[in-house]
Amino acid sequence: MIYFIGDVRILCLFRFKLFWMIPRVGNSGSDIPVETQMLLMEVREGTEIGAPNETISYILFLPVLDGEFRSSLQGNSSNELQLCVESCDPAVVTSESLKAVFVNYGNHPFDLIHESMKMLEQQLGTFTLRETKQMPGMLDWFGWCTWDAFYQEVNPQGIRDGLKSLSQGGTPAKFIIIDDGWQDTTNEFQKEGEPYVEGSQFGGRLVSIEENNKFRRTENEGQIEAPSSLKDFVSEIRTNFDLKYVYVWHALLGYWGGLVPNALGTKKYDPKLRYPIQSPGNLANMRDLSMDSMEKYGIGTIDPAKISQFYDDLHKYLVSQGVDGVKVDVQNILETIATGLGGRVSLTRQFQKALEDSIATNFQDNSIICCMGQSTDTVYHSKRSAITRASDDYYPSNPTTQTLHIAAVAFNSIFLGEVFVPDWDMFYSYHDAAEFHAVARAVGGCGVYVSDKPGQHDFKVLKRLVLSDGSVLRAKYPGRPTRDCLFNDPVTDGKSLMKIWNLNKCTGVLGVFNCQGAGTWPCLEIEAKGDLSSELSGQVSPADVEYFEEVSGKLWTGDCAVFAYSTGSLVRLPKEETFDVTLKVLQCDVFTVSPIKVYNQKIEFAPVGLVNMYNSGGAVKAIDFSSDSSTCEIHVKGRGVGTFGAYSSTKPKSCYINSKVEEYDFRDEDNLLTLTIPASTSSWDVVICY
Repeated sequence: MIYFIGDVRILCLFRFKLFWMIPRVGNSGSDIPVETQMLLMEVREGTEIGAPNETISYILFLPVLDGEFRSSLQGNSSNELQLCVESCDPAVVTSESLKAVFVNYGNHPFDLIHESMKMLEQQLGTFTLRETKQMPGMLDWFGWCTWDAFYQEVNPQGIRDGLKSLSQGGTPAKFIIIDDGWQDTTNEFQKEGEPYVEGSQFGGRLVSIEENNKFRRTENEGQIEAPSSLKDFVSEIRTNFDLKYVYVWHALLGYWGGLVPNALGTKKYDPKLRYPIQSPGNLANMRDLSMDSMEKYGIGTIDPAKISQFYDDLHKYLVSQGVDGVKVDVQNILETIATGLGGRVSLTRQFQKALEDSIATNFQDNSIICCMGQSTDTVYHSKRSAITRASDDYYPSNPTTQTLHIAAVAFNSIFLGEVFVPDWDMFYSYHDAAEFHAVARAVGGCGVYVSDKPGQHDFKVLKRLVLSDGSVLRAKYPGRPTRDCLFNDPVTDGKSLMKIWNLNKCTGVLGVFNCQGAGTWPCLEIEAKGDLSSELSGQVSPADVEYFEEVSGKLWTGDCAVFAYSTGSLVRLPKEETFDVTLKVLQCDVFTVSPIKVYNQKIEFAPVGLVNMYNSGGAVKAIDFSSDSSTCEIHVKGRGVGTFGAYSSTKPKSCYINSKVEEYDFRDEDNLLTLTIPASTSSWDVVICY
């Protein structure tokens, strides 16, 4: 029998800059970019495409680390797949690489990737999967990062003002990241009175491991507005604003330009000035201002033999100041300074171990957020680190990057989400794309934090993400594209919506986004199709939620209750049924998908959760029932204040919240049952009596 082999579709995750990945889709070898770190291929086989007997298989290529060498994939104009193996040190060479690429195949893309990463974890022994790591507690609390609020001009009073305005608005930040701008640095390339040179900020170097004078009042200067020390300031804001976690930023090498050689506070780490050299693969895609600047100004590189001491000293000092954790940036820089130091893989292994050992020794709670570390050198050496930034920065002033940000994180999470909780970065709540970003965080299974300027908040958006106690309804897994989106381009093809799936404890959730028309991918010489006023329609189904069997259970009828946040409507659908969604550019919607189960052989019920929240089902922690010959009681345990909603096949006799009878509403047209959770209630047991 002759089988028709359909078109091969490919998804690549590649580094378009030294520090960051984005996706690329295509159908031939020439579509595979330089620096591809994951290649997923879809192969359709059957008598004809779309026929009932058509089978779909997936082939996964993962370039990995082989000894002291790191590999990546690339295609060429002859549609051939090429392998690039490099050490980034002319002294580290080899004539062969026998384990440079891992290849596997299967009929379920997410199972295939997960099982492949489990195999690599066992074979390489250099990294561990996300599911085995300790999760930092800040993931479940709302936070505020100072970066886009102040950039390097961050200061104590501004921090006080920002925390105060968030708290007064009813969405108190429970963790803070004091980003770049708190450290004791100097910059010989920025002199007072001279014109500012773009990129010169990346020439700054660390003078000591302590805070700068903005956060420490000196005897000679006696600034009235400065706290007496970082310790006093951290204690002050923790007490006044009931903060649970205070993180601060630092670069992998201390600061962008490393350490000042021979300074009193740094000479013990023996820093030497090195000038980064980028590999041909990095230079083949898109240049990066920070990297170009560091090439120009050099980096005061810590002696690898002293790196453990540096991290231990820095982190011990921060702990003594009351700091709970760190965001560690600029991690991929090591590959550019590896000449003469044993190569990129060896150097990354040494620095990553020293960093993670110091975090484990000095901080509780595995308190580290990794950033600018999307190279496989770093990924495959991450044994403890549980969070990493999953995309290039959030750029609030650039309207063309808002849609790219959402799509990039979702696709990158296919790979990164096996090793880390992907961090979706900060965003502005008061912004044209605020809800777009907020919904993405709601379905992303990530930490939620903003970078609003003090007093500039949209509390309507924030209160759909953040409960009154400052906690968030975080979904269970990294949010990833639905299966039918894996090989589509949701940014530039002019026809595909971006759909992201996730699970909660008792429900599924789907975010749907129109990412078309606002911008184009870097390194892709095509224009976005459509315009900002155009609408796009696509199909959505409960079946878009993968691993739904984790929440459906034995009592499932096979149907789902689907609640649309934007309209407040509830529909009952078989799992495989589809419905249309129409969105304008930068519009989105979120759907809670709850399995309808049968209780006592006659009551069909499905919890929706807090319908005032984007991820309504995240509020539901457990569901149970009890019955006798005359009554049936369904118990739904959860948390948060607002309107609880559920699908109920019949109108109940009565409803209770924490043993107190409460009034409820029941809509006959769609069987939506709702009741109000009182403002004084943090956790609840809703009992529906039939």
